[in-house]
Amino acid sequence: MTDNIDNNQENKISELSPFEIKNELISLAKEKFKKSTLTYLNAGRGNPNWIATEAREAFFTLGQFGLNECRLSYNSQAGIAGIPHKNGIALRFEKFIKDNPSLPGIDLLNRTYQYMISKPDCDADELVHEWADGIMGDQYPIPDRILKYTEILSREYISKEMCGVDYDPSLFDLFATEGSTAGMCYVFDSLAKNFILNQNDSVALLVPVFAPYLEIPKLEYYNYNIFYIYADTKDSDGLRTWQYDPADIEKLRDNKYKAVYVINPSNPPSYEMNRACVDALVDVVKNYNKNLIIITDDVYGTYVPGFRSLISDLPYNTICLYSFSKYFGATGWRIASIMMSKKNIIDEMIFNLPTDKKQRLQKRYESITIDCNTLKFIDRLVADSRLVALNHTAGLSLPQQIQMSLFSASSLLDKKDIYRSQMIQIIKGRLLKLWNNTGFTLKPDPLRAGYYSEIDLIIWGQKLYGQDFVDYFTKNYNPLDITFRLARETGLVVLNGGGFNGPKWSIRVSLANQIDEDYIAIGQYILKVFDEYVASWNESKKNPTKP
Repeated sequence: MTDNIDNNQENKISELSPFEIKNELISLAKEKFKKSTLTYLNAGRGNPNWIATEAREAFFTLGQFGLNECRLSYNSQAGIAGIPHKNGIALRFEKFIKDNPSLPGIDLLNRTYQYMISKPDCDADELVHEWADGIMGDQYPIPDRILKYTEILSREYISKEMCGVDYDPSLFDLFATEGSTAGMCYVFDSLAKNFILNQNDSVALLVPVFAPYLEIPKLEYYNYNIFYIYADTKDSDGLRTWQYDPADIEKLRDNKYKAVYVINPSNPPSYEMNRACVDALVDVVKNYNKNLIIITDDVYGTYVPGFRSLISDLPYNTICLYSFSKYFGATGWRIASIMMSKKNIIDEMIFNLPTDKKQRLQKRYESITIDCNTLKFIDRLVADSRLVALNHTAGLSLPQQIQMSLFSASSLLDKKDIYRSQMIQIIKGRLLKLWNNTGFTLKPDPLRAGYYSEIDLIIWGQKLYGQDFVDYFTKNYNPLDITFRLARETGLVVLNGGGFNGPKWSIRVSLANQIDEDYIAIGQYILKVFDEYVASWNESKKNPTKP
């Protein structure tokens, strides 16, 4: 049995981000892996172990067409070509499709092309030139915020997934970013730079939450006063539902709260916010705190059928972050978007700033605009992402944008939702394998995304063995002991739930990055360690003088 972490160690280590603690756990797990026949399993990170193939096939085939186009304008034996020409490129693309019916991804390219040129405002040459030139990566992004047709495709996809098919995507603007991590940084930075959020302002954070959302507001530059709203509701059986109490959300009626940050579905524990909570937030904004800004990170929304983002209910007040990384197995591509309503509260707030602040902002953005008052917040995000002075080179790289277009198209044109059904089936299957082997019970819940699972051992200790066991457990161990013991004894890496401002005695398991059958072992390892605590408790009852 592993030695316990002493209190001094625990106090020091617990201050670290769970993603930093993970590095120590990985070292311990790998050491155990070397010394035994156990398999090293890292279920601590959400990097998926699948990829979406159709859009990637289309990308590489489109690359062949793009190279052909470059060679039409200049072709040297030294390996130098020109750049694609727009005139007549659509006809050449149609011929390429006709002449190469068996190339991988050619069907998606053809269906996407037909889908786009059926739109009344689509110029076929302009569309194909964007694809061919973009995939070569030979130009700076123009427009810098996002390419014209990339925005149309990606906006339709994101709007459909976040708001449903009945929502008009043209109401939104997109800014393509280097993953949602970059999007997070840009939003935090530009809200501060434009005097929308200032040091010592009060903001709300719905927890448990992805650890950087806990850490960034505390940085000296921001130094926000944080009100935590905990997902601590329970059902009639005393089991966590991982929802928020609407009464806590109603506290945001106080106008001192300037913004609320939410991951929806949550990370962890991976549940969509229920209707009662959404209605409470809508009531807050509509009737009390009309300037409240909502920043919602919705990367896991595609795993809940019928998901609706907060931007669908409160478009005027909401900034939506969406990443393609988890759904399409594309964390390495670093592609995401910030989506905002074209009419939004932040533009209004900037317009109404005091004269002295407007003058400071005019000075900040004077190199890119004559009249700062007309510069939209989403364009300020773009400029701020490159310290304004480098605005002319801002924007997500063009090959990344083309891949984003093709991911969007593959989902938009998947009318039978075959890909989504398979993704949900994979996650659900792994989730059941995990829980069926822990000895604990997982109730059905239509709001569960299941990309992660957060297991609260105090809840299960109380339910299975009563308060005496819980008192013994919490008195003689500390919350990090669970994760370190799993790493040392079994070679399994999971993250501590307390590091996400969740229940201190919980663990977070990723359902994305191990093969299906490994989750049987992961569940068994968790049960093994839990049973060790129970055995120690039973032993202590026989020998009351021993801890």
